[in-house]
Amino acid sequence: MNTPSNPAWTRFFPPAEWLATYRREWLPSDAIAGITLAAYAIPVSLAYAALAGLPPQVGVYGYMLGGIGYALLGASRQLAIGPTSAISLMIAATVGALAGGDAVRYAQIASLAAFAVAVLCFIAWLFKLSVLVRLVSDSILVGFKAGAGLTIIMSQLPSLLGVPGGGHNFFDRAIKLAGQVGAIHPLVLGIGVVALLLLLVGERRLPGKPVGITIVALAIIVATVLGLPALGVPVTGKIPEGLPALGIPTFGLLEFDDLFPLAAGCVLLAYIEGVSAARSFAAKHGYPLDVRQEFLGLGAANLAAAFGHGYPVAGGLSQSAVNDNAGARTPLALVICSVALGLCLLFFTGLLTNLPKAVLAAIVFAAVYRLVDVRALLRMWQVSRIDFYAAAIALGSVLLLGILQGVLLASIASIFLLLARASRPNVLGRLPGSGRYSDSARHEDVEPLVGIIAFRPEASLLYINAETILETVRVALEKSSGVRLVACDLSASPYIDLAGARMLHELHDELASRKVTLCIVGAHAQLRDLLRSEGLAEKTDSGQWLRSLDSLLGDDQAATAQRTA
Repeated sequence: MNTPSNPAWTRFFPPAEWLATYRREWLPSDAIAGITLAAYAIPVSLAYAALAGLPPQVGVYGYMLGGIGYALLGASRQLAIGPTSAISLMIAATVGALAGGDAVRYAQIASLAAFAVAVLCFIAWLFKLSVLVRLVSDSILVGFKAGAGLTIIMSQLPSLLGVPGGGHNFFDRAIKLAGQVGAIHPLVLGIGVVALLLLLVGERRLPGKPVGITIVALAIIVATVLGLPALGVPVTGKIPEGLPALGIPTFGLLEFDDLFPLAAGCVLLAYIEGVSAARSFAAKHGYPLDVRQEFLGLGAANLAAAFGHGYPVAGGLSQSAVNDNAGARTPLALVICSVALGLCLLFFTGLLTNLPKAVLAAIVFAAVYRLVDVRALLRMWQVSRIDFYAAAIALGSVLLLGILQGVLLASIASIFLLLARASRPNVLGRLPGSGRYSDSARHEDVEPLVGIIAFRPEASLLYINAETILETVRVALEKSSGVRLVACDLSASPYIDLAGARMLHELHDELASRKVTLCIVGAHAQLRDLLRSEGLAEKTDSGQWLRSLDSLLGDDQAATAQRTA
């Protein structure tokens, strides 16, 4: 029950709760975290905006406005919101084809996508659709992240090497890049490699420190003093000063069927990544996390970004780790970060004019190389082949088709893999020296049952797998001789539908024509009700339905031994 001090509306407006319990001693920690996050966000947001094909200041808008939006409605106290590598790459791959080469239209579509993400998030919150993200398993995420990491790295190699690049997917980019090796700019490559090494060393030796902004400052000083732009080193150029002009996104740019897949893909990626990170920090700091509320937080962040002419944003693990390590106690750190970024936009954008683009490419490299988790893939190969295949499909799909199509195809493929696994029942044999029975395909030393075929579906008995189970039993019958009993163990089947019941009818009739008995065991209450309704009690001994397979086969073995004696 809600008390007067905690009315129901506070569930949907988290600041009412954390501000009510805010302690004065938390303010210095939140302030330091906000400023540290701003120092991290500046180089990263510039790099991700370039990856998305948008002006560099647009990335800063995402951090500044997205953070304020999330602070109002987000449930996590440490999650940091801003552009992410995967969404930036998705924007670049999708919006470019929709904009038709028009830079203004490109930016407008990117902002409209952020607005559409916000609308879909509010709809998902309203209809409690957080359960849908479970379609994307952890194994798919491992493969997806590896594919996204490789794709992003390949997309940034041209900036690191000083060549034009090009291509539509990983392999196309690799082929074009191989043809441009002779045009590599040694100075650009040297700058990028040095920046990357400094970032990696700083990340290892100085965790939680503003290494990125320090390297950006050094790169700007070196480029200005040595006149690197005059030597052919590409730089960011002049970045407009001032805060973003707030306005409603331009509607009517796209048909619904063009905009929806992009927005839905962004929601899927943003929600999964954000909730995964938010859960880890909630567990670390010991507070509950409302995963449904995260839709509101994500929606508010994207709505704010859309009104500020930004593009879709999400909560990322890397920026959230920076926020947490710097001491963030509440979302007030995001507000302080936004204020710091606003001051930078007002007074310090001129300092970024001579920032080499190779340094931004190195920042992207340093941020995404960990996405390629080879150890996790190898472990899947050793532990669960189905999970490995799902990850491999996700990885290959992202490399071939792109971020959006890749993750959707991998989700569909993983469902089919699970259905295929559920469609194969276990044909059982006796474990030597015991009265227990196990899968003959899993244990090579099981003893075949004489005159008996025992099978156990390891899932509900549904229209999806009923035909395959029937075919498996038929194959076992053809391979066996003198079969007098077929035992169907439903102990691992929580549910059976009409197609499953019809399959049992068909199996009974086929066995009866061979003078073979069908016995059903291990049926739970709901299964027994449906079996009776479908008339299977008239064809099989319903008194056996409650028995275990071990009991049935044990009694059969004892009876056989007595007859033999």
